[in-house]
Amino acid sequence: MRVTSSPVVGAVLAGRDRPGRALRVSAHPEAGRVVLSTWDGDRCVSTVRLAAADVPGLVQALASAAVATAAGAAAPDVTRAAAS
Repeated sequence: MRVTSSPVVGAVLAGRDRPGRALRVSAHPEAGRVVLSTWDGDRCVSTVRLAAADVPGLVQALASAAVATAAGAAAPDVTRAAAS
């Protein structure tokens, strides 16, 4: 899939490992979803569609990983089974 426009509601975060790699976060309130997509240039290479109720868990996992990275420690495991 090739699309170059940015999300209407969301953000684009540049990857640090490779030029042209990005993570797009886009809100789809009409579907109750938040979509995370990985882009390589103008090509979408993967997506994850989260229920809005799963976003706080993602934020918690990101915050834990960021704190652990800043402290030079391993992030705690905050994984849980995905709800259907």
